[in-house]
Amino acid sequence: MISTILQQTLIITLFVLGMMMIIEYINVQTRGIWARGLEKSPWLQIVFGSLMGIIPGCLGSYTVVSLYLHRVVMFPALVATMIATSGDEAYLMFSMMPATAFKLNIILLIIAIASGFIVHFTVKNKYIGLKSHGTLPIHERNEECNHYHPALILENIRNISFVRALLVTGLVGLIVLFATGIIDGSHHFHTLMAGSDVDVHGHGHDHDHHHGEADWIRISLLLILSGLLYIVLIVKDHFLQDHLWQHIIKKHFHKIFLWTLVLLLLIHYANEYVNLATWITDNLWLVLLLALLIGIIPESGPHYIFVLLFMQGSLPFSILLASSIVQDGHGTLPLLAESRKGFIAVKLINLLVGLIFGAIGILTGF
Repeated sequence: MISTILQQTLIITLFVLGMMMIIEYINVQTRGIWARGLEKSPWLQIVFGSLMGIIPGCLGSYTVVSLYLHRVVMFPALVATMIATSGDEAYLMFSMMPATAFKLNIILLIIAIASGFIVHFTVKNKYIGLKSHGTLPIHERNEECNHYHPALILENIRNISFVRALLVTGLVGLIVLFATGIIDGSHHFHTLMAGSDVDVHGHGHDHDHHHGEADWIRISLLLILSGLLYIVLIVKDHFLQDHLWQHIIKKHFHKIFLWTLVLLLLIHYANEYVNLATWITDNLWLVLLLALLIGIIPESGPHYIFVLLFMQGSLPFSILLASSIVQDGHGTLPLLAESRKGFIAVKLINLLVGLIFGAIGILTGF
């Protein structure tokens, strides 16, 4: 079982990191496109912040926090962003349950925009916690990251760096492992979704559904890994070293892997003694309270447990929605560093909104 959980952890980590790296690549290629009228339109700021929030990961929330600290956007836009964002958990949800993730993000987008407008009309101070312009720089377009061309592949191979060689070797190895079935991504994803507790907990009716979802996992993994291999081969050393290696792999890999491993182990051993699905069903209000309180933590990791429990059919959508509303991944860390008052104000509003919609979901059975 430990071997299975380790492989499940690796699969989840590859999904999350793979999507983070692809998003980073796309972001650098499209950076610098900002609406010039953003600063003059509070309504546009709220819509913009909400859209930035639903971008998987912390990129969108970091951007809006930076703009807020520079007084480019106001507090309502900041609130809308943090309600919309799900942090790094969004990568996992879009990778493993895209239909649910899409539905969740549409709901979050609507709630975020509506909440932003309410805050705009009810909160007078539009720059809570700010005394002067912040000092966090907005990441500008770097020409060293751009102008990619397939012809660069040959040049990069001829002058291959240690980091590029390491990543190419690792990606090729993983592609072989998944393509040959040595690591069966579909099997482990099915085990993760349905679990060894299918018959024990009465979730047998979901078996075929989860198996159907698992069928595309190996193809998905191979596509992501192949896309990453192409990116690693084509990008310049600056992007490879600073963006992919330093910013994503070294910073996030161990955290995602360890958090996922710990949570999968906790869920596995908890199921040995307690029927989690039954306990959660019998204690929905307590679980909602825990989701809201854990959501205060400005860290991607603790919130994975709600995603994993939902994937296994143990958690209702309303709790997942409430958790997603309150938690912001790492997005509020720079805000906390610059303005504790601003951080507390955002979290209090998010808690209230999360409580309202979580309670509505429980009462209506949504």
